[in-house]
Amino acid sequence: MGAPPEPRWGGELRFCVRADPKTLDPLETTDQPGQTVRYLTGGVLLRLNRATQALEPELAESWHSEMAGRAIGFRIRKGVRFSDGSAFTAADVAYSLKTLFDPASHFPIADSFRRGPGAIVVEQRGPDEVRVVFPQAAAGVERLFDEVVIVSRLWPAARRGAIGMPVLGPYAVAEYHAGSYIRLARNPNYWQTGASGRRLPYIDTLRLLIQQNRALELLRFTKGDIDMVDTLDPEDYARLARGGPWRVDDLGPGLGAEQLWFNQATAAPIPDFKKGWFRSREFRTGLSAALNRADISRVAFSGRAIPAPGAISPANRFWFDARVPTPAYAPQQALATLAQAGFRLTGGTLRDSRGKAVELSIITNSGNRLRERTAALIQEDLAKIGIRVTVVTLDFPSLIERITRTFDYDTCLLGFSSVDLDPTGQMNLWLSSANAHAWNPEQKTPATGWEAEIDRLMELQATESVLVKRKAAFDQVQEIAAREGPMLFLVYRNALCAVSSELRNVQPSVVGPTLIWNIERLYFAPARHLEAKR
Repeated sequence: MGAPPEPRWGGELRFCVRADPKTLDPLETTDQPGQTVRYLTGGVLLRLNRATQALEPELAESWHSEMAGRAIGFRIRKGVRFSDGSAFTAADVAYSLKTLFDPASHFPIADSFRRGPGAIVVEQRGPDEVRVVFPQAAAGVERLFDEVVIVSRLWPAARRGAIGMPVLGPYAVAEYHAGSYIRLARNPNYWQTGASGRRLPYIDTLRLLIQQNRALELLRFTKGDIDMVDTLDPEDYARLARGGPWRVDDLGPGLGAEQLWFNQATAAPIPDFKKGWFRSREFRTGLSAALNRADISRVAFSGRAIPAPGAISPANRFWFDARVPTPAYAPQQALATLAQAGFRLTGGTLRDSRGKAVELSIITNSGNRLRERTAALIQEDLAKIGIRVTVVTLDFPSLIERITRTFDYDTCLLGFSSVDLDPTGQMNLWLSSANAHAWNPEQKTPATGWEAEIDRLMELQATESVLVKRKAAFDQVQEIAAREGPMLFLVYRNALCAVSSELRNVQPSVVGPTLIWNIERLYFAPARHLEAKR
């Protein structure tokens, strides 16, 4: 028998992103739309295979540890060109990494690489070798390079992210119409090839439609206007599972948690008495005990979620700390814990030690039915212990503005998804100095002793070469987070998705991006009338 025919080339793949990206600069982006564009356009040294969870060579054909774990060396793949035809060399890698690790730049991705005091040094060692030297041993650091895009040293830094920027990924940004769509076109010089030797990707163009409303996204999918939905609500999953020209997948509990946190930022324009509440462990853990996580799983998620035991999903089998118990629903215990901090339930209203009624608002993103239902259930649960809650829904850009710039909010209900199984990928969340330290970002020094201890443990696990010791350190981080409750992890939602039956080689993964992680090898069925449809 001969070799199977090669997949068909051509067509346009369409799917939705929730908002306009804050930036298309691959070194600056932190929001999900921007990260999606970064993944599709950016060439990286190493890539995590989302199916096997193994690290694989990309722009680096090999890598190795040096200096007892303090350094990592890369041998750069030869013969690769940027999308504009210019040659890719070790000089581009050195330039990109030096730019990323420049302490004056404060790129968000760089926080995950920090290993104690001292600079990260990047050395070009010949025409095809680069070495990165850390101040101390950097355990698991190689996995972080999955997110580090290599940019051209010849492209002006001021125009990084602009249309026309040379890229090394399978696609390049061809058009961007704010509020409407982003169109990506095949990189004609992409280094990977198909079985025939022709350059991948198979699909010509990608159209990322900017669509915040999930109901409209689903409607467009059922009409055939888009080809995939990477995150389905349970109701929509049940509807699509009845049948149609598509396939649906339930991957079980994923890595994404729904979480509620309390604004402890010093610069927050909220009353001091509220800051006092939010900085009280008894207040935070008391409210945690008042939340019925099983009801949130059953009612808001139609049973396609599990109550969250803590900061790490059990789907992350190695790093999950099984000793962290799932918080029990215990309203009376909630009141007893709150009483330790001077709160009293009087006449159906919870009041603090000065008699101030406990009222707070929860901000979350509009258009997300699951989150809005979750917020309503939280509102009901807290009302049972005398707390009045106002739910405020915001468009996603406005929400991000509040939690990262103005800090004008009480509490926030949002999802948290990790693209990396290794805790080094969460340095930007747990380090008190990091900008994604949700409840009190970018602290010059840790505001509390327990945050200082988390800093120490995160830095320890990031430098320890013995895996079992790394695990022990990160277990302690999970246990401190559970005890202190700066973020209340509510449920881990099942990973639910749908794709057109005409799209081939889709391999859904709980490690994001769920459906497009192998974008260069997706293709449409031969029977599809590509030119007429697209």
